[in-house]
Amino acid sequence: MATVRNETAQRVPEADRFVSSAVRGGSNDARSGAVTGPSRKLHMKVNGVSVAAEVQPRVTLLDFLRERLQLTGTKKGCNEGACGTCTVLIDGERMNSCLTLAVQCEGREVTTIEGIGSLEQLHAVQQAFIDHDAFQCGYCTPGQIVSAVACIAEGHATDAASVSEWMSGNICRCAAYPQITAAVLDAAAKMKG
Repeated sequence: MATVRNETAQRVPEADRFVSSAVRGGSNDARSGAVTGPSRKLHMKVNGVSVAAEVQPRVTLLDFLRERLQLTGTKKGCNEGACGTCTVLIDGERMNSCLTLAVQCEGREVTTIEGIGSLEQLHAVQQAFIDHDAFQCGYCTPGQIVSAVACIAEGHATDAASVSEWMSGNICRCAAYPQITAAVLDAAAKMKG
């Protein structure tokens, strides 16, 4: 039986999702499966663009980015904050968007993988990942790149041990860690000079 997590992070059977919705005072649309309820106005910047939206307080930043803004570069991995696949920058700091409520970003600046570099001009970290083959399947790559950008900005990309430590919140199931470390160190050196 499929399960979902409710707003208290408890696993509940899929069939009980609508029951817990009614208990919270919301309602649901049987045709779409959407749960409705009280919403809040939200204003933030995403990748330098002002965004205003109505959002339910229980919606994670990850779901808001992917489902409402169609910014699907940020991936949903564990949905528990353990893998780093959903890493974004909030006011320049690394955050797991699966553990951050969208309403917590009121008035803040969010940067996703789509806001780093461009098709015309890749960010130094993106280019270093290509140069060092720092990805295999590519699923963790957006979170790895966003985290690497922050790692360099924080001044932690000084040696392999530091990069490994400060990037340890991002899991690569394909085990491309040596290439990721090399890419981060290479990008840090190029960004300095």
